[in-house]
Amino acid sequence: MSDLILVEQQDAVRTLTLNAPERRNPISDRPMIDALVAAVTAADVDPSVRAVVITGAGSAFSSGGDITKMAPGGGLRDALPVRTRANYREGIQRLPILFQSLDVPVIAAVNGPAIGAGCDLACMCDLRIAGESATFAESFVKVGLIAGDGGAWLLPRIVGISKATEMALTGDVIDAREALNCGLVSKVVRDGELLAAADALARRIAVNPPHAVQMTKRLLREGQTASLNGLLELSAAMQALAHATADHEEAVSAFIQRRPPAFSGN
Repeated sequence: MSDLILVEQQDAVRTLTLNAPERRNPISDRPMIDALVAAVTAADVDPSVRAVVITGAGSAFSSGGDITKMAPGGGLRDALPVRTRANYREGIQRLPILFQSLDVPVIAAVNGPAIGAGCDLACMCDLRIAGESATFAESFVKVGLIAGDGGAWLLPRIVGISKATEMALTGDVIDAREALNCGLVSKVVRDGELLAAADALARRIAVNPPHAVQMTKRLLREGQTASLNGLLELSAAMQALAHATADHEEAVSAFIQRRPPAFSGN
């Protein structure tokens, strides 16, 4: 595994830390993208992992793109626009597609600035918790660009079209409290308590039957675009699978016997 992503696991919770603090953890470079894709994919297919926390090393969650590499031939940009388009498809656009397909729940522990693609990375996660010093900006217009990583799809689904439009067209920075007020994050904690709070939330998720958690996550994702009838049909199919799991039987038995359940993931 690349040293661009630090991996730590305690019990069923795996923490992935973006590890380029001297550059504020940009995610536009191909090595970082490759490392993040590899680390997230590995967590998703590992049955010992029931929840993932993503955070940043140092003082930033992620600065998004590395502006110093935005000249022709640097980063995702090529002298030929058609090649730049391909670079986005083969580069950073792999992230939203991957995150949309994940079964494992992912929590963003936003420990500082989450700017541009860094803000969008947080939006790719299922849940977001912020430290008090966290800031967010959908700031692409400030450098004459647009959200090439799916931000125009992600952000409105979290904060609503009005707030997303304000953030995207102004590029303004919002603080953690405003992020909480608009629903961009679900909780704000003291900076020193951030990772503990994210871990506690991850453990509250991980204690539940993993198949039920994963199917619930999938239904919530599909519900963003599916019709009611389509989602009901998918729900019925998934419920039939859930009824057949050993964990469902264990949950019912534990309830009747008034004891804590012991879920096996079967």
